[in-house]
Amino acid sequence: MKLFTLKERLGLKNFEIARILENIAFYLEMFGETKFRIRAFQNAAKIIESLPEDIADVYRRGEVSTIPGIGAAIAEIIGELVETGTAKIYQEFREKYPVNIEELSAVEGLGPKRIKLLYEKLKIKNLEELEKAAREHRIRRVKTLGVKTEKNLLKAVEFAKKSKDRLLLAYADEIAGDLVEKLGSLSFVERITVAGSYRRRKETVGDLDILVVSKRPEAVMDYFTSLENVGIVLGKGPAKSSVLLKDGLQVDVRVFDEEIYGSALLYFTGSKEHNVKLRIVAMEKGLKLSEYGVFRDDKRIAGRTEEECYRALGLSYIEPELREDMGEVEAARKNSLPQLVEYSDIKGDFHVHSNWSDGMNTILDLAEAAREKNYQYLCISDHVGALKVAGAMDEESLRKQMEEIDKLNGRLDDFRILKGAEVNITAEGNLDLSVGLIKELDVVLAGIHSGFRASKEAITKRVIKAMESGLMHILVHPTGRIINRRAPCEIDLGAIMDTAKELGIALEINAFPDRLDLRDVQIKSAVDKGVSLVLGTDSHSCNHLNYMRFGVDQARRGWCTKRGLINTLSLSELEKRFDI
Repeated sequence: MKLFTLKERLGLKNFEIARILENIAFYLEMFGETKFRIRAFQNAAKIIESLPEDIADVYRRGEVSTIPGIGAAIAEIIGELVETGTAKIYQEFREKYPVNIEELSAVEGLGPKRIKLLYEKLKIKNLEELEKAAREHRIRRVKTLGVKTEKNLLKAVEFAKKSKDRLLLAYADEIAGDLVEKLGSLSFVERITVAGSYRRRKETVGDLDILVVSKRPEAVMDYFTSLENVGIVLGKGPAKSSVLLKDGLQVDVRVFDEEIYGSALLYFTGSKEHNVKLRIVAMEKGLKLSEYGVFRDDKRIAGRTEEECYRALGLSYIEPELREDMGEVEAARKNSLPQLVEYSDIKGDFHVHSNWSDGMNTILDLAEAAREKNYQYLCISDHVGALKVAGAMDEESLRKQMEEIDKLNGRLDDFRILKGAEVNITAEGNLDLSVGLIKELDVVLAGIHSGFRASKEAITKRVIKAMESGLMHILVHPTGRIINRRAPCEIDLGAIMDTAKELGIALEINAFPDRLDLRDVQIKSAVDKGVSLVLGTDSHSCNHLNYMRFGVDQARRGWCTKRGLINTLSLSELEKRFDI
């Protein structure tokens, strides 16, 4: 399934425009603007990012200001961005405070006001300067900061440095989709596949490797290196070229003959560790494996397809998502690889926010979007309690929402909206919702939303206490990580999994692109322990329901089968599972 389709654009991609709108909101917060104006830009960014079509097309039709949630002033700024790639208000902010917002805001503990303070006091503009100031102990001298803040920032900088050169899979998906669409449209391109970590569906991507079959390789190279979004041509040859796109992502395109395309695809998909294991298997059999095929002496015995190569090595076919040297080669030898869950197996989504809290769409809109995906159920899990930053509902509002869901269910055939809530686990390990109301819900999702820097012992004890309350069904985003922005909290997942299995609580695989929490190795551990898992997109708009694909990718990387995911249950099976 291809989630994103790109067209030629006047200016920037949707996610780039959304990023600039978020940056404008960030600057507004730096300058102490009203929460209303800040939220308007933040909401506009969410809307643009989740649009099912190109914002440039909407702009050409003169319909930007008709999009719900986008007013005339922001529509005008979006028009500037589409036309010119920038906006006057954004340029003015950048001239006054020339800081790298993307780099600095990715450092945990740095918000708008603190970034402004560091620039005004120490002229810190980017990650490198922040690290230098911390190592020279200049940050501790700034009033209101101090030694502890300096140490925490230095630790966060180390995490940010490791992450900054890798792109979220969802963004890589959009770029890869565009390139495949363009290259694949050439009459002389017979086959095309994006290999590497992208094909293995890793959560972040460092670059893109595209493999092509064509009898006119030089024509492919000419076309590829002259694409509009190519910034720098790093190298151009008759069958391989490397470029840096204007957004900084490196892309390599290689052309191969049909008879070795499979072995080349196997080699360039990786991982390196998986390939090493395959070469060992080949040597044990007196064979040689390379990107040019499987050879016995000088004779190529396989290479046209990956399946052919694996078969020549005496292995069953290994899905790309499993090729991480986590036991897949050994399992392939025994023909005992799992039958991985498929996107088509998914019957519903358990983590969805409506406009009752911080979502963009009505419950009915979300239900209709879910039905279009042939889902049988959808769990509305808006924030409740004291989590006001997420627009959390009070108990009176939750009761009204439950009444609305009952009415909607009375109108829907062969589909059920589940009454859920995302409940905060307090610092004391309690659920921030009255027990009586909790018991009226169909599904209770709970997770921590603050205090991520507490000790491993404290966080683990806090979560287990909530699980042992007997009031929750699903632990959401279990480690609290935000990819490239916030490291996972210290938590004893082994103890959490043991408790979850004992109590019948499911752990969420959060499918939102910058979460993908749990990680693949953690999912595999849960699968090995027999812990129930559930996919939730953490959707805040109808289009976010598409993020289920990334959750399925992550589940597959963790060796998850159809049997291991609650989302694969039919509606009747689900009703029995939750006794609703």
